[in-house]
Parts: sequence; structure tokens; C-alpha cells
Amino acid sequence: MTFNEANSVRDFVSDLVASRDVQFVSGKQLPRREDEVLLEGPLKAALIRLNPAIEADPRRADEVIYQLRAIILAARRTPNPVVANEQFAAWLTGQKSMPFGPAGEHVTVRLIDFDNLDPSVNQWIVSTEVTYRVGRVERRFDLVLWCNGFPLVVGEAKSPVRPAYSWIDAAAQIDEDYEVNVPAFFVPNVFSFATEGKDFRYGSVGMPVGLWGPWREETDDDAPARSGLAVVREAVEGVLSPVAVLDFLRFFTVFATDKKHRKIKIIARFQQFQATNLIVERVLHGRIKQGLIWHFQGSGKSLLMVFTAQKLRATAGLTNPTVIIVVDRIDLDAQITGTFNASDVPNLVSTNSRRELQDLLSTGARKVIITTVHKFGEAPGVLDARDNIIVMVDEAHRSQEGDYGRKMREALPNAFLFGLTGTPINRRDRNTFMWFGSTKDEGGYLSRYSFQDSIRDGATLPLHFEPRLSEIHLDEAAIDAAFAELAEQHQLTEADKSTLSRRAASLESLIKSPGRVRRIAEDIAEHFRAKVEPQGFKAQVVVYDKETCVAYKAELDEILGPEASTVVMSRTARDPEAWKDYTPDREELERITARFNDPADPLKIIIVTAKLLVGFDAPILYAQYVDKPLKEHNLLQAITRTNRVYPPSKTHGLIVDYLGIFDNVAKAFAFDEKSVQQVISNIDVLKNQLRPAVEAALAFFPGVDRTVGGYEGLISAQNALSSDEARDAFGAAYSVVAQLWETLSPDPIVSPYATDYRWLTDVYESVRPSDIAGRLVWHTLGAKTLELINEHVTVEVPRSDLDTIVLDAQVIEDLMTGRRPDVDPVEVEKWITARIAKHKGNPAFVELGKRLAALREKYAHAQQASLDFLKELFALARDTVAAEKAAAQIPREEQGKAALTELFQSLKGNGTPVIAEKVVEEVDEVVRAVRFEGWQDTRDGDRLVQQSLRKALYIKFKIRDNDVYERALGYIREYY
Repeated sequence: MTFNEANSVRDFVSDLVASRDVQFVSGKQLPRREDEVLLEGPLKAALIRLNPAIEADPRRADEVIYQLRAIILAARRTPNPVVANEQFAAWLTGQKSMPFGPAGEHVTVRLIDFDNLDPSVNQWIVSTEVTYRVGRVERRFDLVLWCNGFPLVVGEAKSPVRPAYSWIDAAAQIDEDYEVNVPAFFVPNVFSFATEGKDFRYGSVGMPVGLWGPWREETDDDAPARSGLAVVREAVEGVLSPVAVLDFLRFFTVFATDKKHRKIKIIARFQQFQATNLIVERVLHGRIKQGLIWHFQGSGKSLLMVFTAQKLRATAGLTNPTVIIVVDRIDLDAQITGTFNASDVPNLVSTNSRRELQDLLSTGARKVIITTVHKFGEAPGVLDARDNIIVMVDEAHRSQEGDYGRKMREALPNAFLFGLTGTPINRRDRNTFMWFGSTKDEGGYLSRYSFQDSIRDGATLPLHFEPRLSEIHLDEAAIDAAFAELAEQHQLTEADKSTLSRRAASLESLIKSPGRVRRIAEDIAEHFRAKVEPQGFKAQVVVYDKETCVAYKAELDEILGPEASTVVMSRTARDPEAWKDYTPDREELERITARFNDPADPLKIIIVTAKLLVGFDAPILYAQYVDKPLKEHNLLQAITRTNRVYPPSKTHGLIVDYLGIFDNVAKAFAFDEKSVQQVISNIDVLKNQLRPAVEAALAFFPGVDRTVGGYEGLISAQNALSSDEARDAFGAAYSVVAQLWETLSPDPIVSPYATDYRWLTDVYESVRPSDIAGRLVWHTLGAKTLELINEHVTVEVPRSDLDTIVLDAQVIEDLMTGRRPDVDPVEVEKWITARIAKHKGNPAFVELGKRLAALREKYAHAQQASLDFLKELFALARDTVAAEKAAAQIPREEQGKAALTELFQSLKGNGTPVIAEKVVEEVDEVVRAVRFEGWQDTRDGDRLVQQSLRKALYIKFKIRDNDVYERALGYIREYY
């Protein structure tokens, strides 16, 4: 027996579909001519069956069929049937009427019964080998699924045993051949599918093959991965059931206009389809009032909300609900509103003011309302107590944990609350899982679609990190001399000098130094011209603050010309007038983003610091140059601007990293599912702690009348804290209240304590010490101090010899499961302490001990950033090993192996099981194999050793920490 596409794939699909109360009729036996799109016999029968007015006069069915034929015939004259497909969809979904009522009154014409989804109500047929002919053009479709005479689904199958063919060939045949040469047959089409027996993809009319999506069902993580026909079976059962096809037709399809003003059709991906149905099911059951949807950035959350709003509004059991879309930023408001408007969602309103929102809710408006969370800020208590209000909160990790979120919950006490996020937060003080996750949902999610999932399915692209780290060098002697002169000139005290030096030597000052900005800008321009512009892509530059945005713009203008870049940032009253051109209003911002998305426009680079790092959807964006410290969700939000699909040539997004942010990516992905579930479960415990904590803080003010305001009330409160001991004790008690408040808000349980908490906060702020003198000194002399430091700062050319780090599904899995070791400064410090302790009495080690003690004290007083602390700590570690080398006369290379062993032993722990001996042996072996006499003094020799070391650490042992690499390289340079 042989295997071919007919008997092994096509028939497998048709048999599965036919097993769902669907009649099988071969293409040759269908009641139609080969030049007809519709099965007019079954169609006429359905019109009579579903429409009393047509049943009363069956001739009216011919009038409807005439209207449908006219749309199909018009499609023959255009190569793209999307416009006709939209017109026909309006008929299929019951949006059209005919004058069949009394006195010519228009009545709705029903072509399909959506109210009763039993497959026996509508006539379903699956056919194979369906021929369609227009003049001399003839095509034969492998599979067609019909409903009441309409060809709603077309499928193409390829053989699973011919390696030259895949689902891509089948999809391309539909997209590039059938839809182009016989477009009329696709006018009634809901979607098409393609399979070769190993994978299954589906797409809508006019959709490029690269955007066709898979279908997957959520399974247990421990379940074996499906393959072959098992994958196809899962997809067919999920997508080609009569209920699913009608769901796609009615709720999960939108027609929009692209950037070139062409009509396009968008159909839901499986994660959007499944998440919407989970939300609707939860609302219908009504027992659980919340849910968290985590779908990774770029995987289509805005469209998910469109699909969900459409289905919620049309679900009969919800009795015309109100659907509220809540965002936390104006730019997201514009993005979401634009998506909904483009999708032509009916009964949509975007609120322009707090008053408008309150009026809509207080009058029980049954609409889809888009608003920002801040508009709930002045809500006077309950605005609408109905239980058929469904709130979907976009980017639920940011502003929903505070007072705005609490006011929203108070205004809508019985509403359903669903949080949608691409980057959830799992921390005690800001926790997405706590406020939207349910203990009934595994892992705290109602629906989860991870970065791994989105890359696997082609919904987003992998991210490549290209480290181009810049070395900053300070001429400390020159700075000290200039600073001493400045201090003497202005008669500064030791405290004043400490304030100035602490602020001037901050990481911020070094990053923003003009010399460094110039060198990085030159590198960006060179990299962009060589690697980005030739591919037809564009770039984004992310910098420290607004002042730095302007500085980078000036430097890039000198190299690339003023037309190549622009700055986009928010405006405040304190901004210089010269920045006005860089703070666009909503309309101007839309023009800028449209220009950026246009491949022919000369605008190639957008420089930002905060704006356009969220909600900026630009598939043409390929490279993001990051020169700003970013952490947690801010980091993930930013870098995923580059992961949008842009067919056909974009294969990944590129992050060019000037500050070493990759370690922060690792931390941002580190979600412990057990701790997430514990946080959700322990919320009741925290609630019970709030009242005693408030009472304990108030106990410091016996007899104080808290209703008295003004200076009299404040003096009375402060008199109750007359001693330093009392103020310190009150501060400790207040910090407990504040932490609980931040953790529990926005739960309405905090509302009864709002007045007391505000009073306690005011009193605490009034007695908390502040550094006014230090701020005055900085205001007076800060610019001069920065100037003298900048004069003595040199920046090495950013390094281009560092290997690119690919952030793909496997790396993400490693990061999230904790298989990637990280350097812990505390552990490094313990290691140094232990080594010094072994050499008591040795003067060299006594000096090293003093350096360590001074470093600890310096760090404890926050006189330098943690990055500087790590650098100095590693320098001390290197010096400690050097001292041991001098103390013990052992061969240099043996000392090197010992140093490397200590380094990797220091990384060993329960979460990072590094086998130090194996790592050291491998490093020692590869270095000995490639090094030669004097290699340290030659560029090629040094690069060869670096590459060998990086392969050993990064690839073989998955140790991708740059600090570990640099320390290991330092030991090798010294001992080998």
C-alpha cells in the first residue's frame, strides 16, 4: 500500500470532519455546475427554512440569490476578493435586509442559523476534489466545507512522504494561484487551510503565507509533544468543526485598512480564539469574577480585545452587557481606539473626560467603552452596580495596583475584571497575578501564550542581542586635582564635597557625558548603514532621558543628516522651548509613525526615552540601539518593539546593547510558578494584617484629634512624636502600613482606611528628614562638577567582537527555569573574605582587607551605583588572586587553573549547579590549544582566545554572564 496526499492526508481530514454530523459528498456528486460557486439548491432550502417571509413566498429566495450572485460576479473583475468577501460576510452574518415585510418593510435575511449551533440545524457538507471553472481557467480544490450551500472553507493537502513539499506549498497554491486566478470562489470564504500531514496552518483571504497561523490546544506541560497526523487531528477538531467555523465567521474576523489604504481581512489566531472563549465562558458561568491573560508582546492583545468585545456583546445570555477597555496611557488609548475603529466595532465610544465616563456609567450605557484608568480618579463611589459589566484592562501590570485601580473597583463593584498583559509582574508590592489571577486557574493564568509559543508559531520573531559595550575610563588624578580646586574656591565643607562627588560620579553622569554620546552615536550610524539600512529596515534609539535624546539627535544629524532621524518624547511645562518640535501631539505622532512605517520615507531612526516603548507597532522596526538601563517589564516592553513579523525578509529583531542589559532580561523572565500561586493564595492573610497595622501606627497619637486640619492639627501630631526614639518607632510602624497598602491596593478592602492612611502619610512626610542642604549645593555647583568630570572622561570605541546572543525559545526556557547562573555580588564578597582570611598576618593581605572594608562602607552609604561596586569588587578579587600568586610559588598556569576553579566554585549553588572541575578543565584545554607565546600582545591571538573561551562558556556550559566571562578572561591573560 502506498501513501499519497489523497489517501493519507486529504481523506484523513475529510473523514474527521464527516464524523462531526457533517455529510460527505464528493465533488463530482455536488448539485452544481462547475462554473457555479454556490450550491443553489441547498441555499434556497435554507432561505425558506430560516426566513418566515421567504417561506410565505419562496420566489423571494431567488431575489436574495440574485443579490449574492452579483457580489460574486463583481469579484471576477478584481484580483483580490477581500472587498467582495467583506460585503458577502455582511449577508452571511445577518446584517442585510430585504423589503419582504408588510407594506414593503425591510426585514433581516438569515442565511445561517447562529442561534442554534447544533450541526443538524444548518446543512453541512464536506467535499473532496471540487472543480471550479471560469472560461478556460479551471482549478480543483482538495477539500471544501459547505454550510447551507456556501463554500466557507477551502483546504489544500500535500503528501506527508514527499520531503520536497510542505504546508507552505499548499498555502502558496491557495494564496498565489487560486485566489488570484479564480477569486470568485473565495467570496464566501471564512478561511482556508493547508497541511502536509505534519503541520496545519490556516489563513484568511489575501493573507500572506508567512502570516498563516497554526492551531494548538492547551496541554499539560508534561504531556508528550504531538507530531504527524496527531497534530493535524488536533487542528481539524479545533478549527473545522461547524461550531468553530461559525464562531470564526461571526466573532473572530475583522476587516481593516492597511497603511497603503488597502482592504485586508484579519482572522483570529488560536490563542486569541481560545482566550476569548474562556473569558465568555467565565462571564456566562458568573462564579469567578476575574482572570489573567498573559500573551506575550506582539502576539495580538489588541485584536484579542476586539474579538472578545464582539462576542460578549452578541452573547444572548449576557443581556446586552457593557464592555469597558481600560488602558493606562494616552498613547495606548489611541492605539486601542484605532484598532477598534479600524475593525468597525459597533456601539463604540472612546471617553474624552472623567465627566463623560461617569455619565456613561451612571446611566448604564450598553456600549463598548474605551477609557484610561486615570478617568476613574474622581469617581464618586459606585457608578454602576450591574453584574453584566466586563472590564478588560490592557497592560495590567502597571497602574492597576494603585489608587486608580481601587477607585475603578469601587465604581464597578460587581464587574468582571480581566487583566491582559505581555509582561506580568510577580513582586509583593506590584503583583499582576494577585489582582487578576484566580486560584482556580493553573499557574494563575486563565490563558497563557508565552514568548516561546509566539516564536514557535511565527506570531513574533526571535530577538538577537548584539553586545557593543563601551568602556568608560576616568582620569582620577586630574579629576581629584580639579575638584580640590573647586572645593577650595567655594569653601565647601566635607559634607558638601561628599554630596557633589556622589551625584557627579553617578552612572547617569557617565552615560550622558558628551564624549561618550558622540562615540556611541558614531557607532550607531556606522552599524545602521552597514547592517540595517541595506535590508530596507528601520531603527529605534533608546537613551537615558529627554536631554540625551536631543544630544543624540544633534550627533546623528552631523553624520546622517537631519532627515534621517527624529526625536519623540512627552512634553512638560519645564521643558525648553527648543524641544517643542520633539513633543508631538496625537495627530503629529500619527504622521510620524506613518512616515516611519513607510519604507520609502527618508525617516529611518526614531530617538526615544519613554514614549513609543509601549504600544508602538512598527513591523519595519528591526534594530533597537539601547543606551539606557532598563529593568523588568519596562525592558521587555522596550525590546519587543522589534519582534513584529515583517514578511518576507525579516527573520528576527536586533537589540544592539551598549550597557549590558541582557542580564536584566534574564531576571525579567524568571517567574516561579509556585511562588505565583502562593501569592494569589496568601492575599487573605495580608488583608487580615492591614487593620492591626493601621491601629498600631495610630497608637502613637493618643488624644490627637485627626479631624483638625492646618498647622494646628499638624503641630498636635508632631508633638506626640517629641523624641527621636518616638519618631523612629513611628517610622517603622508606618512603613509596615505603607507596604501593606501598596500590596493590597487596589482591593476595596483598603477603602475604609483611606482617610487614616492619608493622615498617617502626611504626618510621616512632615517629620521625615530631608537633604535640603545637599540639594542646594548641587544646584549651585553641580554643572561645574560635571564639566570637570566630562573633561577627563574617555570612552573606548564600542566593542564589535562580542558574539551575538540569540534570545530564542530555548534561551527563554533556560532563563525562566533558572538554569542560567548569575553573578551574586554577595557571593563574590564572601569568596574574597575567605581568601583574605587564609593569609592572616601577611601585610599584602592586610591591605586587601582594608580595601574590602572601605568598599563595603562606601557601598553601604550609597555613594556609588551597584555597577561600580561590582567593578571594584572584581578588581579586588583579581588583586587577591595576584597576592596569592606572589605568596605561593606555584607554576603560573596551575595558579590560573586554581583561580578559575575558585571563580566557578563561587557560582555553585542549589539553583546553579556549575561543575567547576569540568568547566576549568575545558577552559584550560581550549586555551592551551589556541594560545601561543606572546599571544596577549597581538590582536589576533587575543581574539582567538576570547572566541574559544566564549564558545566554552556560552555554548557548552550555557554560562552567558558577561562578568564571569571578563573575570575568566582576565585570569587567562594573567596566567597563560
